[in-house]
Amino acid sequence: MSVTIKSEREIILMRDAGKILAEVHEILREMIVPGITTMDINKKAEELIRAKNCIPSFLNYNGYPASVCTSVNEEVVHGIPSTNRILMEGDIISLDAGVIYQGYQSDAARTWGVGAISAEAKALIDVTKQSFFEGIKFAKEGCHLFDISNAIDDYITSFGYSSVRDLVGHGIGTQMHEEPQIPNFRQKRRGMKLQAGMTLAIEPMINIGRYDVCVLEDDWTVVTEDGSLSAHYENTVLITKDEPELLSML
Repeated sequence: MSVTIKSEREIILMRDAGKILAEVHEILREMIVPGITTMDINKKAEELIRAKNCIPSFLNYNGYPASVCTSVNEEVVHGIPSTNRILMEGDIISLDAGVIYQGYQSDAARTWGVGAISAEAKALIDVTKQSFFEGIKFAKEGCHLFDISNAIDDYITSFGYSSVRDLVGHGIGTQMHEEPQIPNFRQKRRGMKLQAGMTLAIEPMINIGRYDVCVLEDDWTVVTEDGSLSAHYENTVLITKDEPELLSML
């Protein structure tokens, strides 16, 4: 397994990429209201990313046709924006986006409620986000990679939720997906030891029901097999000798 340790110059560029992506997410958040289409969100995302002299890293990545993944309700990840998908009161939507700035990538996801949402949906969003923060308590030099995985899984299973097993987090740098892979479910081994300078995209994908998922006929959209709600929360994280630095948060 080849894991890159970033130089100070590379970290500066990834920090810039992350700040830009965080700003994009904050603006997109304000758009999440009943009546908007997922294509409206995509158009705004691409406009914002290009205005910052960045490239939308998702657009045409392995053929993906948009600049942001818009996954609604039971859609886990990779939902394709559409003029026909109108957000309704009570929906939840996960926005997953990435930018390339001067050759370096940032990747982050957020899940939001559309208007007034159920207590069940709000709890899922809150627990998914908090599971990320439980995981990154172990995202520091000297800890092991799967300490992160185990902390995420232990937290969400205490609420009766399940972590998707077909999709995992990943390293990130000049490429969107680098080594190592980062599961969000408990592992038997501890995994590699973390070193300062590693950059990781840590991204719990959590279902209210079972962890089983399937892919729709568009060959992209991943949904829960049982139709239960799913939420997603992700940041690009820099491992340091002390506390982790969240590159994609303001």
